[in-house]
Amino acid sequence: MEYRRLGSSGLTVSDLCMGTMTFGLACDEPLSFQIMDRAFDAGIDFYDTAEVYPVPPRADLVGVTEEIVGRWMRTKSRDAVTIATKVTGPRHGWFAAPVRGQRCFIDRHQILKSCDESLRRLQTDYIDLYQIHWPDHGMPYEEVLGALTELRKQGKVRVIGCSNETCWGVMKSLSAAEKGRLDRYETVQNNFSLINRRCESELAQVLRKEKLSLLPYSPLGGGMLTGKYQNSIPPGARFSDYLTKGAERQKRMAQRFVNPRSIEATARFNSIADEIGVTVTALSLAWSRQHDFVASTIFGVTGMEQLEECLAATDLILSDETLRQIDAIDFDIPNPMTEDGLRRL
Repeated sequence: MEYRRLGSSGLTVSDLCMGTMTFGLACDEPLSFQIMDRAFDAGIDFYDTAEVYPVPPRADLVGVTEEIVGRWMRTKSRDAVTIATKVTGPRHGWFAAPVRGQRCFIDRHQILKSCDESLRRLQTDYIDLYQIHWPDHGMPYEEVLGALTELRKQGKVRVIGCSNETCWGVMKSLSAAEKGRLDRYETVQNNFSLINRRCESELAQVLRKEKLSLLPYSPLGGGMLTGKYQNSIPPGARFSDYLTKGAERQKRMAQRFVNPRSIEATARFNSIADEIGVTVTALSLAWSRQHDFVASTIFGVTGMEQLEECLAATDLILSDETLRQIDAIDFDIPNPMTEDGLRRL
């Protein structure tokens, strides 16, 4: 396991991060504890959660994941674990977030209230990395960063970050932080995988030049890259439910991941993995870890067997030839998560 700095902050974390959005729904508490214990023993000291987890969000389960993580943290030294969580912002139509009456705009009141609730559920007096889950481009960044800076000065938060943010939003936030002498985002948690390489375009330049770190989520393409959607729509899987039971926006989201172009690309990635004697899961995580602007790659599991597959990426370094083969697939099937293959920023 390697350990990398988050942006220009003083926090260093393992380059694999345990995502927890399955805890409390797909994984019950004993299994969640088992998964986190095994990850911790393997050297993973970074755990990412959110107030709205588990996923898919349900009003009766909001906050359950943070509560499970909080109880698990009581079994470890607090200083040995880096905890990241998020305040829910506008969902931009993807789903109705069942928190605060679905009024999830990002203002000072929402941020301070959400942080206090997360601290209570996590049973801790500080959060290592506090993130805006979805940006609210209708709010001035001065107010958003002002509230986050206030939390840091109170000792409730150590470092701040954003998620699902655009290049424009990152640069706008950095400008507001500099002008207002406010804390700046040190991390950006965005979707990034072998079938979604958009971060390598404009966002990568922002991250390198401004010394921010990417925290990729969904490095397995929402499970697409594991191959489970190759021949059928497996019952009970997240995108299976979205495709068969979801609202129109959820169906569209699932189709971004599960479509003929992503299926073809996954088959070719699987061939590369077979050639070098690893799973496509390990290949996907290793590929993400080898980007210089990535600090830690967030992955989630629903069982111990999946966890062991992911941990196999810990010591895996892809050769230049393997990276060239991967790039050739991207050349032939660019950005499978868009219909036309154009890179969307």
